[in-house]
Amino acid sequence: MPDDIARWLTEHARPLESLIPGAPTDDLEPLGVTLRGVRVVGLGESTHGTSEFFRLKHRIVEFLVREEGFTTLAMEASESAARAVDAYVRHGVGDPARLVARLGFWTWRTQEMVDLVEWLRSHNRDLPEERRVRFAGVDPQRGADSVEAVTAFLHAYAPEREEDARALEILVHARPGSRPDPEQALRHRAKEVARHLAAHDDADDDVVEHARILVRAADLVTRSLDQSVGEESAFAVRDRAMADAVARLVDDDPTARVMVWAHNGHLAKGTYGDGVTALGSRLRDLYGDRYYALALLFGKGSFLARRGDDLQAPPVRHRIGTGTRSIEARLADALKGDYYIDLRHTAPWLHTPQAQRSFGANVPRFFYRFNTAPLVPAKDYDGIAFVARSTCSHLLPQAGE
Repeated sequence: MPDDIARWLTEHARPLESLIPGAPTDDLEPLGVTLRGVRVVGLGESTHGTSEFFRLKHRIVEFLVREEGFTTLAMEASESAARAVDAYVRHGVGDPARLVARLGFWTWRTQEMVDLVEWLRSHNRDLPEERRVRFAGVDPQRGADSVEAVTAFLHAYAPEREEDARALEILVHARPGSRPDPEQALRHRAKEVARHLAAHDDADDDVVEHARILVRAADLVTRSLDQSVGEESAFAVRDRAMADAVARLVDDDPTARVMVWAHNGHLAKGTYGDGVTALGSRLRDLYGDRYYALALLFGKGSFLARRGDDLQAPPVRHRIGTGTRSIEARLADALKGDYYIDLRHTAPWLHTPQAQRSFGANVPRFFYRFNTAPLVPAKDYDGIAFVARSTCSHLLPQAGE
């Protein structure tokens, strides 16, 4: 099998000449050709704390915007907070570092993300409004901006709904599945508030959309974390909500082409965890071959993550070698350097079960090196960008949550 992989990669792999944003893009042309006709491309990552992933995806975003006409960057980030980032990249409103720091997760509070957002602003600056690239969040959790907008409106125009305003404040920080309720009373309350605002003469489109975000957030918060309930679990509902958010971006504009920035697990065309239907699976159902899932993997090095189940401690450096059993080990051994491969081929190894390394925002304290997930390369992804060495992303000051 390793010899078969090496022979196939020698013929089909496309070297990545640089991981640095702004570098010449001739090496990305094969990816551009592959994406002709694609409406949605998923840009994955096997860790949330690898600088090279951020920089390579920044470079790919530049290429797809400038050369291939992609119109929107959608992130696995707070749908609520991302609206302010969109105002910055399209109109220059606000401070980019502060706005990025409020995207809901420590993973995005990096200098690499600020660099990307500043590039989007620079690109948009002299363009007419209709050609400016948009920035969107697709994750309904962490709704601080939406809570602030909706409660301010209720205080000013519907003081009789003071109790509703207080109830919604829990959605500022509440996590998926943190308030399980089979009756979903909070969701019903948020839905009623959204109906009230939609019918109110003084409510503008912005505050109405913030109210709708809170309905989605309340739905997520009141679900169960028990994956045995299938499509009703908080995990499944989160990926479904993210897929719906991407679909709104695509379907509301026939010219839209969307880049989705998220973890490999979410962008895969199958399932993750205990059979959770991934965001990417739902996008494939919606758009068929017009959805392309590009996973990012690395050979060895270091990355940032929190230890264990601690949701408050700062992320720390974790190290890992190439190993011997994962697909990353096989890719590193078969071909040196950084490269991109399109997986839509019939080579046997692409359709053989393997293991991929997968690291989230938190990793097990002692056994993270053994964190793997099942993988059938051509079944789960359409392409892989392989980075030989990973180093830690660069946190902004006070990047803890």
